[in-house]
Amino acid sequence: MTAVLGTFDSTTVTVMLSGASRAGHLELGTAIHAAAAKRGLGTELNLCNALVDMYAKCGLFRASEAVFWSMPCRDTASWNSMIGGSSFNGLSEVSARYFRDMARLAVPADEVTLSSVLSASARVEDLFSFGKSVHGCVVKSGYEYTASCSVLNSLVTFYSGLGFPEDAEKVFLRIPNRNLVSWNAMVKGLIENEKVREALVIFREMTSEFQPDLATLVTVISGCTDQGLLCEGKEIHGYVVRKGLLNDEESCIGNSLLGLYMKCDDSSSANLLFRRTMPARDLISWNTMISGHSRDDALRLEAQSMFKELLSEGLSCTLTTILAVLPSCSRPEDLTFGKAVHSFILKNGFASGVSVVNALMHMYICCGDSLAAFVLLGSIMPVSDIISWNTVIVGCVHNALHGEALEAFRFMHSTLRVNPDSVTLVSVLSACGTLKLQSLGKSIHCMSLKHLLTCSLRVKNALLTMYFRFADTESAELIFYSLGDRNLCSWNCMISGFSQNNKGWRALQFYQKMEDFAPNEMSTVGIICACTQLRDLRHGKSIHGLVVKSDLQNNVFVSASLVDMYSKCGRLDSAVKVFESSAEKSIACWNSMISALGFHGHGLRSIELFCKMIQSGIKATRSTFIALLSACSHSGLTDEGWKYYHLMSEKFGITPTAEHHVCMVDMLGRAGRLQDAHKFVENLPSKGAHGVWGALLSACSYTPELKMGESIANHLLCLEPENSGYYVTISNMYAYQDMPRGAVQTQLKRGTVAVIKGKDKPTGELQSSISHQKKIQKISKPKVNTGDVLPVASSPPSKNTMKVTRGEPLHMDPLDQSSGELLPNVKTGDVLPWASSPPSKKTRKVTREEPLHMDLFDQSSGEPLPLPSQDFIEERRAYFAEIDAFEMVEEFVSSGSDLQ
Repeated sequence: MTAVLGTFDSTTVTVMLSGASRAGHLELGTAIHAAAAKRGLGTELNLCNALVDMYAKCGLFRASEAVFWSMPCRDTASWNSMIGGSSFNGLSEVSARYFRDMARLAVPADEVTLSSVLSASARVEDLFSFGKSVHGCVVKSGYEYTASCSVLNSLVTFYSGLGFPEDAEKVFLRIPNRNLVSWNAMVKGLIENEKVREALVIFREMTSEFQPDLATLVTVISGCTDQGLLCEGKEIHGYVVRKGLLNDEESCIGNSLLGLYMKCDDSSSANLLFRRTMPARDLISWNTMISGHSRDDALRLEAQSMFKELLSEGLSCTLTTILAVLPSCSRPEDLTFGKAVHSFILKNGFASGVSVVNALMHMYICCGDSLAAFVLLGSIMPVSDIISWNTVIVGCVHNALHGEALEAFRFMHSTLRVNPDSVTLVSVLSACGTLKLQSLGKSIHCMSLKHLLTCSLRVKNALLTMYFRFADTESAELIFYSLGDRNLCSWNCMISGFSQNNKGWRALQFYQKMEDFAPNEMSTVGIICACTQLRDLRHGKSIHGLVVKSDLQNNVFVSASLVDMYSKCGRLDSAVKVFESSAEKSIACWNSMISALGFHGHGLRSIELFCKMIQSGIKATRSTFIALLSACSHSGLTDEGWKYYHLMSEKFGITPTAEHHVCMVDMLGRAGRLQDAHKFVENLPSKGAHGVWGALLSACSYTPELKMGESIANHLLCLEPENSGYYVTISNMYAYQDMPRGAVQTQLKRGTVAVIKGKDKPTGELQSSISHQKKIQKISKPKVNTGDVLPVASSPPSKNTMKVTRGEPLHMDPLDQSSGELLPNVKTGDVLPWASSPPSKKTRKVTREEPLHMDLFDQSSGEPLPLPSQDFIEERRAYFAEIDAFEMVEEFVSSGSDLQ
């Protein structure tokens, strides 16, 4: 090096420094600097400028500044090197400072100076005002009208980079002689500001004057990919083919087109391009195809096949390839392939990165091997981050492993003291809501307040969903009204939450109050479900009109909910029209239509529709067979029901669940085949399924099989002695057998169960149930009016008659003491007898037009009896668990006077 520098002058050294600067070769540049200084060549202006530029381009900006300030004299090129060098190193504010110093020292700025400082200012929002002042210098210096347009091109980049595409376009239109850089800057600026369609207009104008370069084409294709503009992307593909730009040397355009087609779900065009028309394929091409197929569950096997093909061709894959193929393992049947990829990772040394372990954990959870995921998590525990824990927690929640997700969260927060982020909280709140863990959910809510994570709107929306799953609509509403900034998801949570909690009228209220948001598919499905609950055909039709106006009628979930709504509102003809007009019939839509036909008693049509669905290639689900079996039940198609019950597992590979068993029991019960239904339940592998036994008990309530019903009731009450619904069914069974005393005694027992559970006594519901059963048996009683005296047997009113007055609900025996018959309903002012004696002064008035509240009373005084003591309740609980259910009711009635 010394011998060479001894031969050449400073000009040669300057050229050599420029080469080192372009190559980024710091060691070579430093050696040249040292040799030049040793020879006394380090003080010349051009050489010093080259040194400033070299150190800045090689990343040693402090050395560049040291050389700059040690220079005996500086010119415009010196300042340009410092401004450009600081911008190159990401120091935009330093570039602005050097420009101000340059102006303060009255050093004239040229085009390079202005272009460099504008490019630096485009990266920092705080420099927008400074950049506008530079724009003023450009105008003042007359660069707007020069033949060279580099400064104006930089202005276009400046305004676009800071989010002002309109100002950039104004500058662009004033450029007198636009070059290819001008067009590229404008197109890129519009795309970066998500104005892709406007960029395409500029691009089409550009093609009339210039042929776009590769950078322009890649930018435009990427913009179409981000916005999902498939048709426009195909148009650019056609232009590329016509111009012959798909060549062997450059594969970047082809790769961009592959990304476009895969992002827009056009895998057939992507495969055609990849297999036939793309002349050069590199590893990026393979990675793009594998990643695109992995994102689509239906194409995941193709992704795995392409990965094998890549390895068979001898191409060396990278970490990107591994991360692209692992998401294709998303089902239990993919576990073997996932383990093979894991082995490949270990063999080729890719397992050291946390990102790979995170991807492997997600793969194992999706494939159902959560234990392997937790083992991997333990292996990286010292270096695990919140992303690692989120991978496990989110993966568990998405795969319905809610308990495992909460256990991982507990260990992360309590043991490792890792603070959750918003992603963590959204997942664990969802798990709490699904498992109905109200206390834990509230604790996590408090934790989110402590860590100030409730500022995230995603967390607040997750809290709304969780409280609605707890059926705590009041808390959900309080959170909603505390939201400072609501989005469409917030409104959707309220609408669907009220709908799921059988408060359709509240869902309608929120739907009508939606502020500044147009309803989307989620909003529409939620409000249609609310109309279905309310049987509100008028509002349902109105929503249907808005669906058509908003062009949402082709959404598969919206069409399915409309079919269900019209069916439940009694308009089967409208449901059929919606179904037949659906452009795309999803499995949900087919299921809704099958259920609708069965609901209206058209079981044979349901079967025909099911066969048509199978012929069209739609795969039946568990819900499909629930709808089909229910249709057979409602239409009395017992043989067909048995047939499809067996086909469900034999042909379709679907294991029957409790819901299917309930449909079968209901079908046999409606057909009067109680013995077959009982035998069917006895032969089930899970005999403890309460819902199936409950269905069998319901079937007994409208058949003469009283003995079987009592036996089943005993079994159910042993399993769930505090389930008040069973007592209603038992009461209905007795009423059907014309045994009103048994019905009343059962309902009295139900009232005691409600007291034991701490609920309000369902005395009003008791009266309505009794009235309903009397309608079934066609037992009529005389109506009474205000002031009437009701006789017992044939005796005149006695002193013990009681006039019903305003006040507390009257507690009395629902049975006539002389005849044992049920007493009739009473109205305001009615006089009720206690025995066969004349009326007395002791009267009370009923003031509300509603069924009379009844309970046990003291036979001697006529006063209501007090509620049972806690000791009595505990004693009865133990007693109920040991004796026969119906003997228990008799014992309770007979011992009612012993209550303390």
